[in-house]
Amino acid sequence: MINQTMSAKDWSMLLMLSFLWGGSFFFIGVAVTELPPLTIVTLRVGLAAIILWIFFLVSGQAVPKSLTLWRAFFILGLLGNAIPFSLIVWGQNHITSGLASIINATTPLFTILIAGVLLSDERITAGKLFGVALGLSGVAVLIIGPAGFIQVRSDTSAQLAVVGAAISYGFATVYGRRFKAMGVSPLTTVIGQVTTATLILLPLAFIFEQPNHLANPSIQVWLAVLSLAVFSTVLAYVLFFRILSSAGATNVVLVTFLVPITASLLGWLILDEQLYIEHFIGMACIGLGLASIDGRLWRSAKKRIKRY
Repeated sequence: MINQTMSAKDWSMLLMLSFLWGGSFFFIGVAVTELPPLTIVTLRVGLAAIILWIFFLVSGQAVPKSLTLWRAFFILGLLGNAIPFSLIVWGQNHITSGLASIINATTPLFTILIAGVLLSDERITAGKLFGVALGLSGVAVLIIGPAGFIQVRSDTSAQLAVVGAAISYGFATVYGRRFKAMGVSPLTTVIGQVTTATLILLPLAFIFEQPNHLANPSIQVWLAVLSLAVFSTVLAYVLFFRILSSAGATNVVLVTFLVPITASLLGWLILDEQLYIEHFIGMACIGLGLASIDGRLWRSAKKRIKRY
C-alpha cells in the first residue's frame, strides 16, 4: 500500500526533482534556438540511455529479458517520454519556457482523475480536489498581468500540445505504479523507459527532420542538451520512481506545481528576470494546495475543531 502522506525524505526528493525538471524548460528554451523538436528529444533520451546502460552494466546488474517487461517499458517510454517530450519541445517553439511549465502544472489534475478511476488505493477525495483547485489557482496567478492572459490565448495549438503532454504524463505516472509490483527497481525502470523511447523517436527524427543534414549546434546548445540528458532525465527519473514507489502517483506529480516556481527562480537568477508580487501570491497558493492534497491541512483543522 502507498503512504498517502509523504515523509520528510519524500518531500526533500520532490523538491530536488522540481529543480531538475524546472531546469529542463530552461535547457529546452536554449536548445530550440538551433535544433528541431524531435532531434532534441531523441538526443535527450538517447544520451540518457547510453549513460544509464554504462552505469547499469558496470555495476553488474542483470539485464531484463522478459518480453512482457519490455512491452511494459515500451508503453511507459511512449507515454512518459516520446509523446510528452515531443509535445513540450514543439510547444516551446511558439510559447515561452515559463508559460510551458505553468501549463504543465495541470498534470496533477489529470493524474488524480486517472488514478481515481484506475487505482483502488488512490481514490479521489474532496481534499485532493480542493488542493488541485487551489494549486491551479496559484499557477494561474503566476501568469503575470493582462498581457500574460493575452499570451495564453495567442497560440492555442502550442498550449494544447503542452496540455496533451500533461495528460500523457498522467497516464504514464499511473501506469508506472505496476513496476514496483513486478519487482523492478527504479533504475531498471528508467533504463527501460528511455531505451524504448529512443527506439521510438530515432527513426521519426531521421524521417521528419534529417538531423544528419543540420548545421553543427553551438557549444551552448550542446551543453543544454547534455544537461537535459544527465540532470533532467537520468537523475530526475531515478528520483521520480523512488517517490512513486513510496508516495504514489497523485503525490509524485505534485512536483509539477513546484516546477513553475523553479522556472521563475531560475529566470530571476540566470536570465535577470523580475519577480513580482504575483509570483509570491501564486507560490503561496501552490504551497497551500500541496499541503491540502498531502492531507496535513485537513488533519490540522480536525484537531483544532475537536479541541473546541
